[in-house]
Formats: sequence, C-alpha cells, structure tokens
Amino acid sequence: MSKKPVIEANALDLTFETNDGPVQALKGVDLAIEKGEFVSFIGPSGCGKTTFLRCIAGLEKPTGGSLTVNGMTPDEARKERAYGYVFQAAGLYPWRTIAGNVRLPLEIMGYPKSEHAERVEKVLSLVDLEGFGKKFPWQLSGGMQQRASIARALAFDADILLMDEPFGALDEIVRDHLNEQLLELWARTEKTIAFVTHSIPEAVYLSTKIVVMSPRPGRITDIIDSPLPKERPLDIRDTKEFLDVAHRVREGLREGHSYD
Repeated sequence: MSKKPVIEANALDLTFETNDGPVQALKGVDLAIEKGEFVSFIGPSGCGKTTFLRCIAGLEKPTGGSLTVNGMTPDEARKERAYGYVFQAAGLYPWRTIAGNVRLPLEIMGYPKSEHAERVEKVLSLVDLEGFGKKFPWQLSGGMQQRASIARALAFDADILLMDEPFGALDEIVRDHLNEQLLELWARTEKTIAFVTHSIPEAVYLSTKIVVMSPRPGRITDIIDSPLPKERPLDIRDTKEFLDVAHRVREGLREGHSYD
C-alpha cells in the first residue's frame, strides 16, 4: 500500500472576485509532495506560486478541486499545527528580543512555559544563532533576521515548512550562505519543505523537485525531479547535471509564456 502524499492537490482552481471582475489565479493544479521532499515553485510574478502556498496554509480558499495536507483539509492541518510559515520579510517585532520573537508562536499556541526556553534554544542552535537570543532584531543583519524568522517557524516542530521567497531581498553572497545552511537544516530535521523562489539557480540548488508555473492563470508547466545528490556543495552549480536541470527549468518557463 503506497503512502499518502503529505500535500496533495487535484484539479485545484482559485478565482478571486475583484472590482474589475473575476481573476483566475490557479487553474487545474495537480501536485503530490511526499514526506521529506524539498519542493521549489518557480514562475513569473503573478503566476500563483505564493497563492498556492497560501492555499496549503489555509490562508486562501480554493474555488475548485481538492487540496489535502497530511490527509486533512488545510484548515484542519493549521489547527493541528502541521506547518510553519516563513514570509518574504522576516517580520520580527522590534520591541521583542530574538528569543522573544521565536517564543511568540509557543505563547500563542499555549505551550507550557516550562518548555519555552529549551525549544527556543534548540531552534536558535539549528539556524546557527546561539548566543543571539538577547539581541534585538535591529542589532542583527538581514540574513540573521531571516534565520531568526526560520527559527520562529520551527519553534513548535511542525513537519512541514512553507517558505515564501525568504531570501529574495538579500544580496547574492548572503543568499548563497543561507541556501547552504537551509540544506543543512533540511538534512538534520528531515522536514518537508515547500519553497517559493524567482531564482532558477536557487530552485535547482535546493530542491529534490522543481515545479515550474506559467503566468496567470497559474498552471504547472513542468515538474522536474532533480538528479542531484542530497549532499550539494555550492560548486555543484558548475556541473553539467546542474546546468542541464537549470536549462530545463528555463525551457519550462518559456513554454509557460507561450500559453498567453
């Protein structure tokens, strides 16, 4: 008997009602994400990448088809604390210390206070921020703030991590470093990660599976299973295997535009 995917979409549609009439954001999306996969979503702006992530999180309601998370509806999965969500901006409260920011979901979800310090310490260690718990966000670089944001999403140990362009605003050197750290984190925690990006190299470097999406209405034009090994030094980006996958992603993006 085959295992049920962690995230499964079948013929998923989403149409927004606007003052200018209906806008179809997603059309006929079919996708299965297995436990422990690292899946990147890539496509032009407005193609529905973030919208699909928000559907998984129960923040948007599909208007057609079906979507399950751990075999439940997205709303049920949210109540079961099935996922952590990392947004494009770190979104840390400036008046709270880093430890205070990471602790916030534990307070909201009613975790026993006796567990807070240990959980915060554990996740700060996971993102290489030991010793920074008493600092305030403004005392940290942009990359460190984003790592604190990831720690906050990991604080309650959800099996699924939803990441919406978390490194998009950072410079290339910092982004490369955080990509390496994220792969190490994924290897250590074995979480299922759904990751939105605009960067072809980032998608290819990080993922076990790359989902290429077309301009609105967002459709999947290609699903690429990566042939790259799980251990990935940065210089793997110079190999033929890497460049072949990047070429296929680029072709998928080009093909998506041909629907217009």
